[in-house]
Amino acid sequence: MGGVSVSRLGLGTMTWGRDTDENEAAQQLQEFVEAGGNFVDTAAIYGDGDAERVLGGFIGTLVKRENLFISTKAGVSFKDGVRQISNSRNDLISDLDKSLARLNIEHIDLWQIQSWDKNTPLEETLSALDYAVSSGKVRYVGICNFNGWQLARSATLQNPIFGKAAITSTQNEYSLLNRKAEAELIPASDALGVSFIAWSPLGRGVLTGKYRNGVPSDSRGASPHFANFVEPYLSDKSKQIVEAVCVAADGLGYSPLEVALSWVRDAPGVTTTLVGARTGAQLRGILTVEQIVLPQQVRLALDEISENI
Repeated sequence: MGGVSVSRLGLGTMTWGRDTDENEAAQQLQEFVEAGGNFVDTAAIYGDGDAERVLGGFIGTLVKRENLFISTKAGVSFKDGVRQISNSRNDLISDLDKSLARLNIEHIDLWQIQSWDKNTPLEETLSALDYAVSSGKVRYVGICNFNGWQLARSATLQNPIFGKAAITSTQNEYSLLNRKAEAELIPASDALGVSFIAWSPLGRGVLTGKYRNGVPSDSRGASPHFANFVEPYLSDKSKQIVEAVCVAADGLGYSPLEVALSWVRDAPGVTTTLVGARTGAQLRGILTVEQIVLPQQVRLALDEISENI
């Protein structure tokens, strides 16, 4: 990413400070770094700032700053319980300063615009990226959840030939249950020289197989925060794909999680794949995927059954 080497698996922190307490978060970070990981992804909105705060407490105490590549996001907030997007220069720079304070660091390695804002001129949004880099507060900048033309427009406007802060990454959802990124985003990021970061590679948890016989009471699908997030992936078509993953896992002696995650990690055009867990033990199970490579015939079979999703 840019001129920096980042781990193929990135540690997501969406649950930190809410569903994952500080002790579990500390265990996760240690397990991740000991396994060779360095890319840690968070956002100003996660836990209303608590995820950044928890991570900030570990930097320099639990883990050396130079051993982490820290990525965070700006532009999304909750006001009176309603999710709001504002990519105005004022709101983005305000988010940046708050993130730096919560993380307790002098610079952010990768600062990302979390979502497209149709109400703010794109040039104004991008000017905040230029400020962030020129001020030394940020090393690299990226975007999240933009579609193909939005990525292309942003990357074109941010041409470093004109002294602009280049868009170095795009972060989008990608899994066997959601391959929409293959239509435009992955080809566009490849053509533009932009790193592609995949989020929710386990289909919002559904590809682990835990929803095969209903919604477990301790799962995200049963939680008030995430039930609507998981529900779209409980369709009949999704069930067929999950079954195929489970059959492949049984045949190979792997877990469904390992099969689904290694499929995304090794997909053409993917730079880094973000993984998240509630506990250190869960994360330890996820990190075993680094020893696994899917046989080509299994990849092709999974490609075929998950087409057009």
